[in-house]
Amino acid sequence: MLAVDLGTSGCKCALVTLGGTVRDWAFEPVELHVQGALAEQEPRAWWAAFLAAAGRILGAEASRRRHVVAVCCSAQTEGTVCVDRAGEPLGRALTWLDARGARAIRRRVRGRVVQIEGYGPLKLWRWIRLTGGAPSLSGKDSAGHIAYLRDEEPLRYERTHRFLNVLDYMNLRLTGRFCTTQDSILTTWVTDNRDASNPRYDERLLALLGIDREKLPDIVKSTDVLGPLLPGVADSLGLSALTVVVAGAVDTSAVAVGATVGDFDPHLYLGTSSWLGAHVPFMKTDVRHKIAAIPCAVTGRYLAIALQSTAGANLSFLRDRILYHPDELASDEEQPAVYEVLNQIAARVPPGARGLIYTPWLLGERTPVDDPHLRAGLLNLSLEHTREDVFRAFLEGVALNTRWMMEPFSRLLGRPGDGPIAAVGGGAQSDVWCQIIADVTGRPIRQASQPIQANAIGAALIAAVGMGATTFDELRAVRRERRIFEPSRSLRRLHDDQFATFKEVHARLRPLYRRLNAHDGRSS
Repeated sequence: MLAVDLGTSGCKCALVTLGGTVRDWAFEPVELHVQGALAEQEPRAWWAAFLAAAGRILGAEASRRRHVVAVCCSAQTEGTVCVDRAGEPLGRALTWLDARGARAIRRRVRGRVVQIEGYGPLKLWRWIRLTGGAPSLSGKDSAGHIAYLRDEEPLRYERTHRFLNVLDYMNLRLTGRFCTTQDSILTTWVTDNRDASNPRYDERLLALLGIDREKLPDIVKSTDVLGPLLPGVADSLGLSALTVVVAGAVDTSAVAVGATVGDFDPHLYLGTSSWLGAHVPFMKTDVRHKIAAIPCAVTGRYLAIALQSTAGANLSFLRDRILYHPDELASDEEQPAVYEVLNQIAARVPPGARGLIYTPWLLGERTPVDDPHLRAGLLNLSLEHTREDVFRAFLEGVALNTRWMMEPFSRLLGRPGDGPIAAVGGGAQSDVWCQIIADVTGRPIRQASQPIQANAIGAALIAAVGMGATTFDELRAVRRERRIFEPSRSLRRLHDDQFATFKEVHARLRPLYRRLNAHDGRSS
């Protein structure tokens, strides 16, 4: 399988066997344009990065091209691409970090008199009953993006033939089909998801948000074969014209398949963002903490998910904005080496970072509080602290926020929060970080055998199911792990105290952040 993992930082392509073993992979970065509430990427840059990364691994050996039978994508979610009838993008895409839709979506979801968590009670009841969730008040999801475009860029809205998520755009370029998967369309919040096998558009939800049905693509299953590659794409990659494209999934769904597909088995993804996830046999929502079990790639199942806005992004911020000037890192190959050095340094700092507390809210937060005003910060910094302490505090800050998410997440699953958690994503490559998360959360951490490839492995396994080579039930028995990190009992009191301080920091600073950031485009 040629598996595609298109994230915020760039496009990764991998050659993966039917059994989920990665033979080779390549990565091509993509620029993220950020200014205030704006966070955009160029769709054509996604496609160029895909062609470059795929070209490198397919061109390494001529025989490889003959063995590729399918292409399947995993992509960042909650992006919005406006395309015309020819499939050409109308401007840059709004990514999952773009919060310009906050005002527009809040106008649509609030009630006339009574509010529940910012929503009109009847509207909220209808969304939760039909979809399993509701539009984010942060404006960062597809519903918020489309609301923003309709209110603030009406010309682009009118010119748009279809609103596509990132995955949908890639499938359009691969096959020429305008379509979306059940998990890709989810955060437009206009589908009735009560039947996990057959999500469909709901006219009442479309009316609530003022979205024209004809501007949305038809829904397909993640395992559906969309057809063969377009001839021009097949020729440019040197692949057979018979190579098929399987619909694939958004990153959260693909990671879940790559990590573990068993019911109630949790996993933690550590990438630019972070999330806790687990497959469950029911649709369920925790409105207060912004956690929901929603449609996913696995047939007949929902994916319970709690999302942290920035995780690894905190480390790249520290590397690129604090420790190094971009010119000091001469190549992409040097960047992983920098992280390894910083991990080694962090391992020499005692747990607790000598009293430093870091809050990892660089772009607000999603779970367990949906608050776009929150910001990152170092507290209790003194002349005695060093860069090493700061880096340890960054790692522990993400771990503390993860523990914060685990409390409501375990309640939604209806399971005690004490079992092991599969760790995947780029951050899960770090033994130091895995141990920190185990110690801070008190949960054993199962480090995947190829953690950075979880998206690609998940996409390949979805393709394998779609082509009939295996089933999701057969995948439930497959568990690939490199190492298990057990929490240290001797550190339990230290991290309990640290966690209590972390939550107190949020409670005390939340009003201040709301005042400081009330006019940055994210407020209501």
